[in-house]
Amino acid sequence: MKNIIFALNDDSPKYKQIYLHFRTFIEKGDLSVNDPLPSIRQLADSLQVSRNTTLSAYEQLVAEGYIRGEGRRGYFVNELDPVLFQHHLNPTEIKKTGVGKQLLIDFKAGAVDQVHFPLKIWRKISNQVLTIEDTFRYGHPFGEECLREQIATYLLQSRGVKTDPSAIIIGSSTQQMLIYLGQILKGEFSSVIVEDPGYDGARDAFQFHRFTLESLPVRETGADFSTLEQMESRLIYVTPSHQSPIGVSLSIQERQMLIQWANMGQGYILEDDYDSEFRYTQKPFPSLASIDSTRVIYLGNFSKSFLPGIRLCYMVLPQPLLNDYQNQFLHFESTTSLLSQLTMAKFMEEGEWNRHIKRMRLVYKRKMQCIVTELKNQFVQQLTIIGEQSGLYILVKVHLNHSEEWLIERASLYGVKVYPTSIYFIKNHSDEPILKLGFSNLTCEEIQQGVKLLKEAWL
Repeated sequence: MKNIIFALNDDSPKYKQIYLHFRTFIEKGDLSVNDPLPSIRQLADSLQVSRNTTLSAYEQLVAEGYIRGEGRRGYFVNELDPVLFQHHLNPTEIKKTGVGKQLLIDFKAGAVDQVHFPLKIWRKISNQVLTIEDTFRYGHPFGEECLREQIATYLLQSRGVKTDPSAIIIGSSTQQMLIYLGQILKGEFSSVIVEDPGYDGARDAFQFHRFTLESLPVRETGADFSTLEQMESRLIYVTPSHQSPIGVSLSIQERQMLIQWANMGQGYILEDDYDSEFRYTQKPFPSLASIDSTRVIYLGNFSKSFLPGIRLCYMVLPQPLLNDYQNQFLHFESTTSLLSQLTMAKFMEEGEWNRHIKRMRLVYKRKMQCIVTELKNQFVQQLTIIGEQSGLYILVKVHLNHSEEWLIERASLYGVKVYPTSIYFIKNHSDEPILKLGFSNLTCEEIQQGVKLLKEAWL
């Protein structure tokens, strides 16, 4: 069967549709044992898809035993094994086989530990706040003064950032703040340098304002600043304390070099310090804003360290930008909950915030050690762990000659959800698939179970 064509739609990944079509052909006998399949190139041309897409579909069929690859000769249909008909079994039979399970373990990176969340304390303070007269009004457009004061104190103690509370802007998310900030910056700047790989949400915010993007390569050893001087942009967005997603940190020498670059070009550094609280091997590095606050826009949030649903984020603006921002948005309503702001301010004032961070740093350190140990025990040479020094997730580079899509799909068949990193890359693509595994909302037992299931799925 050298030539074949069938319709593809946009309802699901195209590789999966191709896989399902061929699986059906084989199971119904439309393709017989030892029949050849179209080559990767032929199939891609006839279906108008990429060769990687057809390759992923064939890899899935090979992995499940429907077809086999014979070097340069191509792919051929195998004699069917009864185990390949598991998708026709009833739920009881599926449970016995161990394949096709419902979701058991979700390695989601955007969650927090629920067991250790200070629910009673937060609820108590929230109830107290509801008795305050100031709660029953619209909030200040740039955030409540009491919260800005607490953040200023915290930043000085924890990150070395000396700032006046009036220079702090409270918002609902990093993306929202970047979109508002972009409205100010686009008057002077038309392009921005972003990390590659890097936070895709930031790129989306910059592209909302039609900024031209220049990419700064980041590898497991760190960022490559060798081409920085040749770039036209005078804006750069970085995650220096825990690079998203690779996890490396900028050295003090690299931080000073970046500050010097911004000063020479009269530009700005957007420093996203999204989870600097959770570093497990040593104390956090000083922030860029603590070195030179005149050229650094500092961004922080309470989503990773406390609760995503609280929707509290903040940024510290240098004076010229602060004046422009306040003039532009003075008559805009606050984008975040007044109740959340007042409760968090009281939570910090009473010392609960610092106690929470200290407690969670120990909790997450134990979970990090658990997932790293289990991965090393179950996968000896088949993967490389990236970013185990800090944060609430790790990356695993998988050395199994399978695509990212195949690994994710295969894990889901065994009840495990893992996450892609391809969305973070622009040009600096990895030679092997890298997956993202969060652990913050899992117990050590769940982490161990999930890793064991991944071994069953992938090996």
